[in-house]
Amino acid sequence: MKTDIEIAQEAKLYPIEDVAKVLGMTGDDLELYGKYKAKISDEYIKKIQENRNGKLILVTAINPTPAGEGKTTISIGLGEAFGQLGKKAVLALREPSLGPCFGIKGGAAGGGMAQVVPMEDLNLHFTGDFHAITSANNLCAALLDNHIQQGNELGIDTRQIVWKRCLDMNDRVLRNVVVGMGSKLDGFVREDHFVITVASEIMAVLCLAEDMADLKARLDRMVVAYNYQGEPVTAGQIKATGAMAALLKDAMKPNLIQTLEHTPAIIHGGPFANIAHGCNSVRATKAALKMADYVVTEAGFGADLGAEKFFDIKCRQAGLSPDAVVLVATVRALKYNGGAAKDALSAENMAALEKGIVNLEKHIENLQKYGVPVVVTLNAFATDTEKETAFVERFCREKGCDFALSSVWEKGGAGGMALAQAVLDTLENKESRFKLLYEDTLPVCEKITSVAKEIYGAADVSFAPAALNQIKRLEALGFGALPVCMAKNQYSLSDDPMLLGRPTGFTMNVREVYVSAGAGFIVVLTGAIMTMPGLPRQPAAYQIDVTADGVITGLF
Repeated sequence: MKTDIEIAQEAKLYPIEDVAKVLGMTGDDLELYGKYKAKISDEYIKKIQENRNGKLILVTAINPTPAGEGKTTISIGLGEAFGQLGKKAVLALREPSLGPCFGIKGGAAGGGMAQVVPMEDLNLHFTGDFHAITSANNLCAALLDNHIQQGNELGIDTRQIVWKRCLDMNDRVLRNVVVGMGSKLDGFVREDHFVITVASEIMAVLCLAEDMADLKARLDRMVVAYNYQGEPVTAGQIKATGAMAALLKDAMKPNLIQTLEHTPAIIHGGPFANIAHGCNSVRATKAALKMADYVVTEAGFGADLGAEKFFDIKCRQAGLSPDAVVLVATVRALKYNGGAAKDALSAENMAALEKGIVNLEKHIENLQKYGVPVVVTLNAFATDTEKETAFVERFCREKGCDFALSSVWEKGGAGGMALAQAVLDTLENKESRFKLLYEDTLPVCEKITSVAKEIYGAADVSFAPAALNQIKRLEALGFGALPVCMAKNQYSLSDDPMLLGRPTGFTMNVREVYVSAGAGFIVVLTGAIMTMPGLPRQPAAYQIDVTADGVITGLF
């Protein structure tokens, strides 16, 4: 069996100008990065603003398991299937972080016959967007420390610096560091921290900004520290905004590549959904809606994280209204949620499936609370039995969802035809009545409680004393109307990754709360979630290499 990278490297790619023609674009609308990658020009995005919007389809999933779900693969296969049906469709997806590529999760190019290419470029440096974000983040950190070194005119309390440096790599030893050691000229000695680039507020800012003016306004109001009076100090006050914007000028432009079947794919931005808002850029999504009749996008991890934040943060801020949701599951993952051992998932096990399907049930119920029609798809495996598949289909239809099997990993677009038709039928026959989970005016504690109880299924929420003080302070500073961005483990609906299925009666533990004023949301840290991951015992990096003739190997 061929690996993903072998399939991708054997594919015949079209010049990116030819892919763009499908969307009515010309070479003048692109800024080329070689033969197969391009950025979409600002001029083109402005030119298409009067076009009508296409239909917006969100792809999300049950909670991730070691068995795999294949959400990105399904998204890509669905886009390819639309193409085979003669529909004008485009994908709007996230860029991958280097951290997971060299760690354990893998990249974000899909898999099998449902991939975006060139996959090596996408999974490694791509067009440099993440490097620009990393540089802008660390420039802000350097200017902040320099301001303190040069006299601290703003009276910054060095015990209340909240801006962290970042690196797009899983590097646990950088979570907590001491900086400024050495002579007096080396700065003030203080504790500092690193986050992974996809958790940087600048990543969120770039993904939520409408244009350069909005980007600069958001950068300007990012809180980097507090002064001795307890008042916020912003990036604008330390005069970091203009230089950061200059570094991000090209990164603001969405990227265009293609699938194995040459479906256009706009790939831009990539905040993690377990520690940020988990969606591709607003700019890319809105441009895609003007360019095609059907736009397939996705949100990271399970629907409890990615979909909730897509709705309550991205759609709230950008004025987007999704027309349908595709919820991805696998028989194997549902059996795992029902207690089946990882090495026994290939065997038929109706008892485990019936027990584990409650995870899918909860996600269906959650999505229906937003008023958007739901289509459930099973990412099919050869080991799935007819009895197992029929049980899941019957369950979904009883819950009011359309249902389709997908075999896009094996067959590409041809394996997604049933799903594409189910989505088209849903768009035709079921109206989306999209609504948000909570209002802006709700107090912060009540917003957090609403998500915890309504989406996660918590019985109660426990706020650490420090978190309550932080919430009180943020509300006093005028940030209380912002939505909340929950930072939670992705493996369970709860904040305990070991609680699979549909846990009930648990208490959600909130330990820290801080504002991302530029992004426009309040981050809520729950459980033991970390904003700088570490590498596993056997990192994927061990398998990656390059041959003497320059061919990358081992990248999935």
